[in-house]
Amino acid sequence: MRLVLMGLGWLFVALGILGAFLPLLPTTPFLLLAVACFTRSSPRLEAWLLNHPRLGPPLKDWREHGAISRRAKVAALGLMAASYAVFLFGTSPPLWRAVLVLAILLCSSLFIVTRPDAS
Repeated sequence: MRLVLMGLGWLFVALGILGAFLPLLPTTPFLLLAVACFTRSSPRLEAWLLNHPRLGPPLKDWREHGAISRRAKVAALGLMAASYAVFLFGTSPPLWRAVLVLAILLCSSLFIVTRPDAS
């Protein structure tokens, strides 16, 4: 099981790094999953990820305080709004689908906004 979790951890690290460059792929959720996998499989890799100069601070903020930086919140909300606009005007979805996607995005936005600000 340790090897499976370590493999999943590395997969999530790779997806998280890709998410830093691809607009619709998130970064932090994949890195949070990677930390969770490494916590159970390799304390050394967990420490490496948490102490990484670029990736570590948001992971520590989430782990210790459940916090998201203001900059990350603004970026997430802005990208969700832009994605919805592209979805709505680019695909002309039926009303039920547009409302469903909007409801999901609003719930996600509410979750993000209600998290404490990271230091």
